[in-house]
Amino acid sequence: MKQLLEILGFLALVQGVAGLVHEFTDWHWGLVQRIGFLDGFEIYASVALLVLAFALFAAAESRKSG
Repeated sequence: MKQLLEILGFLALVQGVAGLVHEFTDWHWGLVQRIGFLDGFEIYASVALLVLAFALFAAAESRKSG
C-alpha cells in the first residue's frame, strides 16, 4: 500500500508540474490542459495536483512499510 501511495503521489506531482510548466512556458505536455472541463482552471488544477501529491507522500510516510 505504501508503494502504491508513493507511485500515485509521483504521478500527481509530475502532472502538476507539467501543468504549471505548460501554463508558464507554453510547452505542450501533461494531461491537465487536455481535459476539457478544466478550461480556464488549469493553474488551479495543477496546484491541486501538487497538494494532492504531497498529501499522498505524507500518507505513504505514515504507513508501515510493506
